[in-house]
Amino acid sequence: MDDQSQNQKQPKKPASKLTGFLVRLIATLVVLAAGVSLVALVAFRDRLNMDSVKRWFHYRTLTLSDSGQAEFFEYDGDLDDTFAVLDGDLLVCSRNAISLYSGSGTRYISQPVSMEHPVVNTNGSLAAAYDAGGSSLYILGQRALVWSAEELEPILSARLNRNGQLTVVTQASGYRGMVTVYSAAYEPVMSVNVSSAFVMDAALSDDGHTLAILTVGQAGGAFASKLELYTMDYASGGYQPDVSCSLGGGVVLDMRHTASAVWTVGDQGLAVTGRDGQSAQADWSGRYLRRYTLNGDGFALALLGRYRAGSQVELWVVDAKGQHRTMELNEQVMSIAAAGRYFAVLTSDRLDIYTDDLELYSSLKGTRGARTVLLMPDGSAILVSAEGAGFYVP
Repeated sequence: MDDQSQNQKQPKKPASKLTGFLVRLIATLVVLAAGVSLVALVAFRDRLNMDSVKRWFHYRTLTLSDSGQAEFFEYDGDLDDTFAVLDGDLLVCSRNAISLYSGSGTRYISQPVSMEHPVVNTNGSLAAAYDAGGSSLYILGQRALVWSAEELEPILSARLNRNGQLTVVTQASGYRGMVTVYSAAYEPVMSVNVSSAFVMDAALSDDGHTLAILTVGQAGGAFASKLELYTMDYASGGYQPDVSCSLGGGVVLDMRHTASAVWTVGDQGLAVTGRDGQSAQADWSGRYLRRYTLNGDGFALALLGRYRAGSQVELWVVDAKGQHRTMELNEQVMSIAAAGRYFAVLTSDRLDIYTDDLELYSSLKGTRGARTVLLMPDGSAILVSAEGAGFYVP
């Protein structure tokens, strides 16, 4: 019986060896898989990121071609209208209507309006559409009309910050401009009447702590732009600027107020002004500003030419310190756009999307006659032509 018991126990030794072999094999395969994954992440680090995951979830129901394009759909309007991205949808604002389309062309908003000079400002999830020089203003979000006002004093500008707070500049009797700040519930919480110079624009910081007012007047008999910064003290009735600084004699075309600085772009250059009034500047005087955008995350774009016409241009990517990197372009540029860490350049037959370090992220040949490109923070784009609009997902 003892011999039989020993014979029955002997086969367990090969099984133990086999188990050890399998463990070593699995460990080796795991190490190899980890190594391959690491190499793939390094090689494709610009494409395998959270943005690609966001795109997959957002557009998983959208039918795309092998190139990443969705079918073009017709929109109500033409290329002279104002286009913007609103929470991943296409917003089209014309004199007669405000429309919102999904990537598949489904229209969620069809708001009749009457505006002579429609302008749109968005913060990503909300949009303010207003009639420049008119009296009507509309706030849109969550694929619906959120709030509207149609009897305001003539509107000069309207801007939303990241928190949904609204800043409106209007004409005011007896003053050279009035700035009103509204809460996220669109109740007025602050008003500043300016009499020393004409108010051109204003914006509340993304954190809601600082109001920036842009004015234009004369200094020493010469044209001058000035930026004033106010601390938001909601309990106070009187407001005086904490900081006032000159932006020079150039014409300021646009502004953006982040949580830490005010970005202003003009015909002669760009300035990034901090809370202390000190500005970092990029000077392009002597060049012609063709196109620009302030919508990048920590950078701005300026398309500059040495001549008024021609396809030989430079694209400046300007950071918060006023430093710029340059791309030479020898093609006719139809449109540029920026969002998040990406920017896009649209030519007559190609769309190129870059990261903010000027690395090519994605390229699309054959843009179906698109003349306008809009970009989203995840790197996806909307192409708009006279015949329709379509989404592109890298």
